[in-house]
Amino acid sequence: MVATTTEQLSALSNTTVVVHPLVLLSVADHHARSVPRGSSKRVIGILLGQDNGTSINVANSFGIPFEEDEKDSKTWFLDHNYIDGMWEMFKKVNARERMIGWYHTGPKLRASDQEINDLLKRYIARPVMVIVDVRPQTVGIPTDAYFAVEEIKDDGTETRKTFLHVPSAIEAEEAEEIGVEHLLRDIKDSTTTTLGTRVAEQLASLRGLQSRLGDVQSYLVEVASGKMPLNHQISYHLQDALNLLPDLNDQELTQSFSTTTNDEMLVVYLSSLLRAVIALHALVDNKASIGRAELEESKGDKEKEKGKSAKGEEKGDKEKDSSKTSSEDKGL
Repeated sequence: MVATTTEQLSALSNTTVVVHPLVLLSVADHHARSVPRGSSKRVIGILLGQDNGTSINVANSFGIPFEEDEKDSKTWFLDHNYIDGMWEMFKKVNARERMIGWYHTGPKLRASDQEINDLLKRYIARPVMVIVDVRPQTVGIPTDAYFAVEEIKDDGTETRKTFLHVPSAIEAEEAEEIGVEHLLRDIKDSTTTTLGTRVAEQLASLRGLQSRLGDVQSYLVEVASGKMPLNHQISYHLQDALNLLPDLNDQELTQSFSTTTNDEMLVVYLSSLLRAVIALHALVDNKASIGRAELEESKGDKEKEKGKSAKGEEKGDKEKDSSKTSSEDKGL
């Protein structure tokens, strides 16, 4: 079903796509086995789960044979018979899971996505397309979900098919959480502290924010240059986000920011000072313990030398006594 009215568009935009970790692992494994390292090719598969109306639960997936021309993205091949065979087998395993959409490893939208989406409508009434970014340098949530819609232009010209971005989330069931925890336990660096982990997570969040801001900037530049049409819904969201930014020209607000920053820096300064004092105390204590150990060791060596000298004197006295007794025996 292609959304054309405002009500249908608003209903689709409020739909949340929930992706399970099992799907992410399956997609990453499919890409690693099918695409050579360093190649820009993508893989495609079918998503299985439940369509609950306001939310779509993506619980399972399977890859399908797919080939496309790297020079001409509109030239591609997809095996229909493979989809039919796999779907018949999956229905026997879990009848609750239905075909709800498809995925590919983009990492961005391609020119042939609309044609592939139209083809999959033979199996799915409302297919959802999920782009899974499998690049290792990806920060943030690696999924982007889209629905195919018909965009109605304000100038009354002919409508065109496009994709509507909808929110996506990563959620796991209890069994999946246990498996993911075991995986993280194996790859977790035991040398990092809790503070280091928190700093690394905040750094990853900031990198994700930077990439999103870069996407917004590139979009605005293309709209200003006329390369992309203006989307009023995106402009409304950007205006709402900009309205939430604080007014740094306000003197009172600037003073409160400075006060809060100074208070936080004071805590950091005191923490550094205490850390230095504790380190110096540990150094002095270590030097004192080493000195005491050396002093005790030297005392032990002196006592050993005294014992050796006393034994030598006793031995000499015994030898003198024995020599005297022998000389007396000779005189007799």
